[in-house]
Amino acid sequence: MKIPERISVLEEKKKDLHLRIEALEAENAPDASVTKLKKEKLKIKDEIALLTAYYESDSGIEYFG
Repeated sequence: MKIPERISVLEEKKKDLHLRIEALEAENAPDASVTKLKKEKLKIKDEIALLTAYYESDSGIEYFG
């Protein structure tokens, strides 16, 4: 899968998680459930940022030290 496609897939997953988190918060779901999804959303956000930086850089090497 090419980087732009991967970013697009991750953005969709992030949007889905956001909606699920909002729904759980509206239902006053246990904090553990919400926290788990928030951590997963944050990991996806970080991966999107990393892939975007790599894709937009000239070589990408500095991002993988």
